[in-house]
Amino acid sequence: MPLESLKTFLSYIDSKMNWWPDWATSLLLLTFAVTAAIWLHKVVFNFVERLVQGQDLFRRSLVSRTKAPSRLAFIMMGIGVVVGIAPLNWKQSDFIWQLMVVGLICLAGWFVSTALHIWIVLYLRRFKLDSEDNLLARKHVTQFHILQRIANILIVIVTIGAAMMTFDGIRQYGVSLLASAGAASLVVGLAFQPMLKNLIAGFQLAITQPIRIDDALLVEGEWGNVEEITSSYVVVRLWDWRRMIVPLSYFIETPFQNWTRENASLIGTVYLYTDFTVPVDEVRAKLEEVARNSPIWDGKVVNLQVTDFRENTMELRFLVSSRDAPRTFDLRCDVREAMIAWLQEKYPQSLPRTRAELDRGEARRREGSNGFGERAGDGAGDGAKQDAPALHAAD
Repeated sequence: MPLESLKTFLSYIDSKMNWWPDWATSLLLLTFAVTAAIWLHKVVFNFVERLVQGQDLFRRSLVSRTKAPSRLAFIMMGIGVVVGIAPLNWKQSDFIWQLMVVGLICLAGWFVSTALHIWIVLYLRRFKLDSEDNLLARKHVTQFHILQRIANILIVIVTIGAAMMTFDGIRQYGVSLLASAGAASLVVGLAFQPMLKNLIAGFQLAITQPIRIDDALLVEGEWGNVEEITSSYVVVRLWDWRRMIVPLSYFIETPFQNWTRENASLIGTVYLYTDFTVPVDEVRAKLEEVARNSPIWDGKVVNLQVTDFRENTMELRFLVSSRDAPRTFDLRCDVREAMIAWLQEKYPQSLPRTRAELDRGEARRREGSNGFGERAGDGAGDGAKQDAPALHAAD
């Protein structure tokens, strides 16, 4: 057999080199095994890459993503072959085999995480976040990203627990880590309470989905879009490109506004304060004209209502709708600019004014006086009368 022949050859070399220490021979053999395994993996991997080059995306992604794990597998196989023929004592051999078992467990966890990532990426390729109606896409992307992060955490915990169980001295800790029981697990649970709290909140977010990727939110008085959801926090991209970092538990325990919960369309509100003499019907017609001429109006809502009377002004409320929050904000600004410019040009007297009402006796007294206790005929009074503001008496 080839293995027996190799052992015989190595025994012959060892008998001729009594001065050479056994640890040096073992180290040389292990180095040769690792080098040969890396070279062999490169040859085999290049062949497999050419083999799947024209096949479907899943197989190509599977091959490319498993390059590093497969290299580790080749190295472990090479070391396993050398351990059987190297001049190692039983302690050294047992230690290397222990490391091989731990490496095998880590390799299995690595392969599972890689396969999960490839499957999720391929599944989410059918959804487009940049489409006009991306509600379904945001729902699936958010759900699977959160579940993937939680699954990766569980894979790491299970992998570490299984690796710890291979050592006799710490096997009980590995069992406790997997079972999450006993006093030690309670202490760990209390110490990592914030992390566990966010982990549970991640489960709730993935199932109930109060927020999704690219949702428009109003959080702590700041408006922005959900940019990233991790296993412990959410990154909100604010309108001025700042980033707000919010813990996952915040969205379970604290009220907030989600402007795109069901769909992205929003109604924008603009308030305009005018004089009581403004022609409301003409203002309404102008608002409809401004909305029709705007490329960002979605054609659904345009309305004007008189919502309040105040001491000196009348409150007009304009309602216009658009496809999403940024367009709605821009449309509100366009309506403000267009309507105030139109009023200034067509009805400048309809802008807010202050009125004063005088009775006839007071009006006659003011006709004979300049308002400063002097007669109108006095020289000083004439100049003051010219400078005083004109007041119109109401009938």
